[in-house]
Parts: sequence; C-alpha cells; structure tokens
Amino acid sequence: MKKNLHYFALAAALVTGALASCNSKLDVEPIDQVRAEKALLTSADVEAALVGSYNALGSNRLYGGYLQFYAELLGDNGDIDFVGTFTQPREFIQKTILVNNTFAAGTWTDAYEAINITNNVLANTDKVVAVRKKRVDGEARFIRAALYFELVRLYARDWGDGNPQSNPGVPLVLAPTAAINEASRVARSTVAEVYARVIMDLDTAEAKLPVTNGFFATKGAAAAMLARVYLQQGRYAEAAAAANRVIASGRYPLIGTFAEEFEVTTNTPEDVFAIQITVQDGLNDLNTYFSGSQRGDIEVSEDFIDLYDANDERGSFFDDVYTLKFDKQYGNVKVIRSAEMYLIRAEGNLRQGTAVGATPLSDINRVRDRAGATPLAVASIDSVLNERRLELAFEGFRLHDLRRLKQNVGSLPFNAPRLILPIPQRERDVNPNLVQNDFYL
Repeated sequence: MKKNLHYFALAAALVTGALASCNSKLDVEPIDQVRAEKALLTSADVEAALVGSYNALGSNRLYGGYLQFYAELLGDNGDIDFVGTFTQPREFIQKTILVNNTFAAGTWTDAYEAINITNNVLANTDKVVAVRKKRVDGEARFIRAALYFELVRLYARDWGDGNPQSNPGVPLVLAPTAAINEASRVARSTVAEVYARVIMDLDTAEAKLPVTNGFFATKGAAAAMLARVYLQQGRYAEAAAAANRVIASGRYPLIGTFAEEFEVTTNTPEDVFAIQITVQDGLNDLNTYFSGSQRGDIEVSEDFIDLYDANDERGSFFDDVYTLKFDKQYGNVKVIRSAEMYLIRAEGNLRQGTAVGATPLSDINRVRDRAGATPLAVASIDSVLNERRLELAFEGFRLHDLRRLKQNVGSLPFNAPRLILPIPQRERDVNPNLVQNDFYL
C-alpha cells in the first residue's frame, strides 16, 4: 500500500522534480513536465491521485506532526521544554527561526506539493464517474483548504493582527502546476484572500461530501474545519453554528474516558478526522518528539500538570514529564476531535450570549465529566479557554489561541514578528515576487 500511495502522489503532482531519460546514445532531450492529459486519463487515475493527496497530507512535515508541534513550541511560555539535540526545532521554542530552517522550508514545500495534487484532481473531476464526482471534488477541496489555513496561520500575521485585507498571506495557487518554473511566479495573496478561499472550499466541501466516508474527509470534517477557521477569525456565531452541525449529527460522540481516546492506534467514534498510520505507511512525529518511549525531546513542566484537578484523569495522563497522548508509535494522528467542537460551541455561545445546541456550561461540563473533573457551577470565557488549554494540550492549538486572543507568549506580544515563520529563503531565491516577513528582512 505504501508503495502505491507514493506512486500515485508522484504521478498526480505531475512535476515535483526534473524528469530525464536517455537512450543508448545519451542524447534524448530532458523533460521538465508531464501533461495532465497524459497522467490522469480515467476516473481511476483521478481517484488514485486523490488517495495520493491524503498520503501527502499525512507527511510528517504536515499533519504527521510538524504542524502541531510548531504551534506548541512557538506558543510555549513555560509549559514545555525542548531538551533534544536537534538545533532547528530548538529555534522554534526560542523564537529565533532562521530563514534557512529546513523544518519550516520542508513544511512549505510539502504543503504546496499536496496542494498541487488536489489542484490536479479538481482540474480533472470531469473524468470521474458521476456517482463519485461530488465526493472526489469535496475531498480535494477539504484537503486544499486545510493546508491553506495552516499555511496562512504559520507564515503570515494573524487575522486579528492589523488589516487582513492588506497583510501578506501566502501564495494562492489554484490551478495545476505543470512545469517546474511555474511555481516561481506567484506572489503572496493577502490574509483575507486566503481565508476567503479556505471558507469557499470548505463550504463547497461540506455541501458535497457524504456523511460517512470511511476514514476519508466527511461532511462533518468540513464543518469542523470551518468551525476552527471561524473561531480564528473571531466569527463566533458562525463558529458555534458549524461546531453544532458536527455535534448534532450524532456521529462523533465523546468516547467513554479520556484515556480511551488516546490508548488505541485506530480511530475512535470521537475522531472527526485523523491521519491514518500503520506499520507499513505513515509517520507519527508527535510520537517521535513527545513520547518518552521515543526521542522524548519535549518535556512537560510540573506547573502545567498541576493545573488539572486532583481527580481529573487528564492530569495523570503523563509518564513523569511526558504526555501519553502520543505514546503509540503507530497511532493515528487525531487532527479534529469532537471535544474541540464542544468547546468551540461553548465559546461561540458565551461570546454571543446564545445557546445554540446547548448551554455553554453544559458543553464545558460534558468535556470535564468525561475526564472525571469536578463540574463547574458557572461558565465564563476564562473557564472555556482554560478547558481548551487542558483538553487540547500539545495538539497544535497553543500559538493560534494566544494570537487570536491577543495574549502574550512569554515576554513577547501576540503580534511579535518572531512568532511568524519566515518565507523559506530557497523559495525567495527562485521567486522574487515573494515578500519576506518583517522580522526576517
């Protein structure tokens, strides 16, 4: 399966490197492009390319771990410590990332390669058999939207930092890149333009995706990602409504105990969307860096662990200084869990003075009850934000929450340019249209 997934990803991307061939006289002219009409001929070809886009999405430099631990390291203010020997992750927690940091550059490259696969799929949906066309289109749009959302949050100023209508975001590439040098001509779209495209794709995906779809993207996954996007923008009514659609579907109930959610390698009913990891395919780098049974590079402070109530099982879900959330080497990477949806709905309702789907207190206590924590008597903005911190710890939310809430990261203000990743220098070397972020000029 792994061999096939990598083959499809390469074929669908069309160009990820220069292709060359030669005859016995070594005089065949090299080629640098493969036309889509030659690579994607049938419905099966396009659907195989879509599978390849999921494989690309699960790269360890994307949802296989890096997107999450970037947000934790950059957003850390003493909750964790990086004790590993790798220099480049240490730059994240120290907020001193260099323009040639290969981690940041690799995430950019992998994201755009995955986006290019989805663009090729979307450009060829006319070849997909009618009964599967809507689903294929919806899945590709979900993947593309998720990646653009992650890119604009990491490589650009936050939505609430200045004017998103003029702040540079990331390049929006919405058509297949067939030749190697085509990707070196695109300038950065604004933050607002990127968000608009993300929401447009997710709206379309939610409309087209089925309710059930195995472990691939579903209608619920698209709505959940929309809830996350709206929350980042401070559009609380829309965030609560999108989260409510996920919860009201009844398809993603909280599993019995907090530990049960993380003690298995497979998906649970609570998982709205997850990256599939097996012994044959995929890499869970959250396990690599956070688990004491692996590198153990990221340690959790005792002060953070002490934030949990005495009878809150989440407070005991540690092995000394290591979280047990990612202790399974071949455990699936949970990108969206329904616990997050309850907390988004609670925050959205609190800020709007509404009770869409349920009262904020009910939603907060549902999450706390599952963990065995003492129920709250009153819900407040502080209590829901504290619950996000406790429930979603180390899953990639810390930096983005601090930035949207305009809270300091240690001694740095929320809008410090050092909290934004640099546009990779190698990308700027070939694309003079790419403007660098302020701190790295």
